[in-house]
Amino acid sequence: MNLYPSNRELPENIDWVVADGTKLPFDDLSFDIAFSNSVIEHVGSWESQVDFAKEIKRISHQYFIQTPSQSFPVEPHLLTPFIHWLPKKAQRPLLRNFTVWGLLTRPTQNYCDKLLAELQLLQKKQMEELFPEGKILVEKSFGLEKSLIAIKSS
Repeated sequence: MNLYPSNRELPENIDWVVADGTKLPFDDLSFDIAFSNSVIEHVGSWESQVDFAKEIKRISHQYFIQTPSQSFPVEPHLLTPFIHWLPKKAQRPLLRNFTVWGLLTRPTQNYCDKLLAELQLLQKKQMEELFPEGKILVEKSFGLEKSLIAIKSS
């Protein structure tokens, strides 16, 4: 997870909070809306994703949560087709030398292991389970389910 402060200068009227998305430091319903774009797939295990979803619903009246779909044939982080459909054990030896991401970035095996532990793409059924009170929209590309969006509005 990216739990580090930004090195960018922000305007004085903007507050910057660095926090774990599964344990947010805000009171219940502190926000009118929570927005998350491609974050929930990075929090780790299913249990962490459940905690992330609970926190989103706890702190906000409404939400807009987007994530890449596990059903799309190209894994968006690794820029490689079909690899995310393999078991993690089978993905591990392929990450460095047989994915576009691995060939471009030349990560260490330790970094590959960290990424594998972090990434958990979701299916529509799982988004419905995480956000049962929300509406689940499917964004398509070339007729295929590219990303999932959970929306709850007043």
